[in-house]
Amino acid sequence: MGRLSDTGSTGSEALNASSPVSSAGGPLVDDPGLAAGLAADTANGSNEPIDQEVLAKRVGYNFGEPQLLSQALSHRSWCAEAGGLPSNERLEFLGDAVLGLVVAEHTYLRYPDLPEGALAKVRAAVVNTAVLAEVAKGLGLGDFLRLGRGEDSSGGRSKPSILANAAEALIGAVYLDGGWDAATRLVLDLLGPRISEAAAGPGAEDFKTRLQELVLSRVAELPRYEVVGTGPDHARHYAASVHVRNELVGRGEGRSKKDAEQAAARQAWRVLGGHREDALAAVRADEETAVRTSQETALRTDEETAVRTNEGSGTTADA
Repeated sequence: MGRLSDTGSTGSEALNASSPVSSAGGPLVDDPGLAAGLAADTANGSNEPIDQEVLAKRVGYNFGEPQLLSQALSHRSWCAEAGGLPSNERLEFLGDAVLGLVVAEHTYLRYPDLPEGALAKVRAAVVNTAVLAEVAKGLGLGDFLRLGRGEDSSGGRSKPSILANAAEALIGAVYLDGGWDAATRLVLDLLGPRISEAAAGPGAEDFKTRLQELVLSRVAELPRYEVVGTGPDHARHYAASVHVRNELVGRGEGRSKKDAEQAAARQAWRVLGGHREDALAAVRADEETAVRTSQETALRTDEETAVRTNEGSGTTADA
């Protein structure tokens, strides 16, 4: 147990070797009550038990300390209802740091020609709420979250912020359980293709720019974005959609308008770029019609203007 593959140490061995947390000899889980409150994998009556084997298979990692996984999936709303057990927020904090360092180290070693500014942009392109929420959705992480009744009933399992935080907490839990190597393998398994995509070239992480260039290369019109905000000011959530020639080509969500638009642009760019001929066939086919319509409209406008001018001239002459 406690490994992503057959190579490497077990969870406890790797932890003792590479994690400073275990060097003090303290418990891995923040509170002794978690062993009783979470190891049984019951969710205070409001959620289904966590199927450790199913989630381990999806993540590609078996925990030597299952309580860490339980804590990683425990939202503060559930913990409040469960008598104040520790939430996943501390693991989220740790996971955020581990994630950033793994991505930074990987890009530094993998792309020796990228300057500091470009490296920072690659990291920012993959270490953000929108991307982490997509990763969590891909794992089906929302199905395993421990949420309070109110948060669960209000759609908390699909909220990007909750999903992204859980993804970071999961990374933190894997780091504590299996050490640096296990955490590195997990992060690169989940984000490797996105890192490569972000490092592809200047502006590669800016999908709004990439989508704009793609669309403008085919039609003389910019993508159009629509953004809707919901929720209170302190927990605002945004949903964006992007349209080309009034056709919906992508959707995205985020904690800011910019994040939501970038997420929508990312989806649209992948769809249009991956199936370029099929996706833009209708757009290209409509372009000639649009041009002809524009020309006809301009011609009619010129004719009407000429008629009014002639009528005006005639009236002046009669006077």
